[in-house]
Order: sequence, then structure tokens, then C-alpha cells
Amino acid sequence: MNAPTGYFGHGTAAERWARARLFFDAKEYATAARILDTLAAEAPEQLAPRLLLARAYYHSAQLSRAEGELRAILERWPVEDYAQLMLGRTLERQGRPAEAAPYLRLAAAMAGEFPE
Repeated sequence: MNAPTGYFGHGTAAERWARARLFFDAKEYATAARILDTLAAEAPEQLAPRLLLARAYYHSAQLSRAEGELRAILERWPVEDYAQLMLGRTLERQGRPAEAAPYLRLAAAMAGEFPE
């Protein structure tokens, strides 16, 4: 995208959240991540911006950043099943299936999916 980027950080938190969602929905994941990075830093106690940031990192192939954000999320919210699943998928995508397995099993168990 060749548009000016100066306006990404302008506006209220709600306006920046809406802007980030628009970019995410338009599959402009790297741009969404730039907006969400500052938004998540301003309100680290809010899960939604941090989870969307991790998703934006994942979809823009910034896998080490996605992993770091997901680990931080799980440190604060260990019962967040979607973060468990995303961390497992992120580790798989990095070629680390053995590390991914426990997170994927836990996410499945939290979703009520038990192996027979």
C-alpha cells in the first residue's frame, strides 16, 4: 500500500480500533499491526486489541512477533483458548510441531474436543 501512514496513530482509541479493524478486514495485516501495536501498548489490560494484533502478525507472516504476543496473552489470560490454538498454529507454521502439540491439545480440550 502506498498511502501516507501518518494518520494511523491519530484519533481516539475507538477510532484507531475501527481503523485497525478496517485494515484487518481488507487483509492489510501489516498495516493493521502497525495501528494495533500502539493501541495494545496503551491498554495492555484489554485482550481484544492484543489478540487482533497477534492475528495480524500471524497473517502478515511476522511469526516471531505473533508468538511473542500470544505468549504474553497466555501469561495474562491462560484460559484464552483461541490464543492457545493460535500459538499452536504459529509454532507449527514455524516448523516446530513438537512445541505446538501441547497448545493444540489444550485448545481442543478447552473447546470440548477429546480424543477417543
